[in-house]
Amino acid sequence: MAYENIIFEKKGPIAIIKFNRPKALNAINPDVLKEVGQALDEIEADKAIKVLVLTGEGEKAFVAGADISVMVNLSPLEARKFSRDGQDMLFRLEALAIPVIACVNGFALGGGTEIAMACDFIYASDKAKFGQPEINLGIIPGFGGTQRLARLVGKAMAKELCMTGVIISAQEAKEIGLVNKVFPHEQLWEETMKTADLLATKGRVSMKAVKRCIDRGLDVDLRSGCYLEADNFAICMTSPDGKEGLSAFLEKRKPEFKGELP
Repeated sequence: MAYENIIFEKKGPIAIIKFNRPKALNAINPDVLKEVGQALDEIEADKAIKVLVLTGEGEKAFVAGADISVMVNLSPLEARKFSRDGQDMLFRLEALAIPVIACVNGFALGGGTEIAMACDFIYASDKAKFGQPEINLGIIPGFGGTQRLARLVGKAMAKELCMTGVIISAQEAKEIGLVNKVFPHEQLWEETMKTADLLATKGRVSMKAVKRCIDRGLDVDLRSGCYLEADNFAICMTSPDGKEGLSAFLEKRKPEFKGELP
């Protein structure tokens, strides 16, 4: 289908979503949320896709936040719906069975940081900026920022960022555990795609199991998390991909993973 607010591409087993409102620094509005949801529908229906990369169109921004011109006149019920729609989209992104990389090429503020945090990990340009500056507008994050940020960088750091509204560099974001790697701006896309290509060689069954164990395991006690791991270990071991991977190792050849998701 045709998209107006995002660019959706497929390059072999890698899907790419680019937020495409560069004149508005790729700010999020209800139309963007709707189109991302439609792209996720396509991704979930395409078994050939093994990795998703999110980035922003243009040189300045990944996503500079929510569109304030849309937010300013919202009623309480409309504001709640906008917040919940954004949260639901990010829950869908987070729950994808395939790995999702945030390739942050510029400003990732407010909703931009929230979107990046819903990805499996973040690669950033050395020109990128992160922050939850909503407090400066007299509001708070609405797309899960207070919750995911605390889980990623700890309660005290999340409070500091959300209470002060300060904007931090990519290097600072890496130092507090928000960003995985920082690259020179001109190398960011190439390095991101190197990792995407590597992830695309792995099995879909085991990749989903890794995500399931880590994401769900963080919400339970250690023993329950380990039991969850044991269940998924058994699923992987007895799956076609597991048998293929073990056999390939013994036969000293490269595995060919073709398994379906359980």
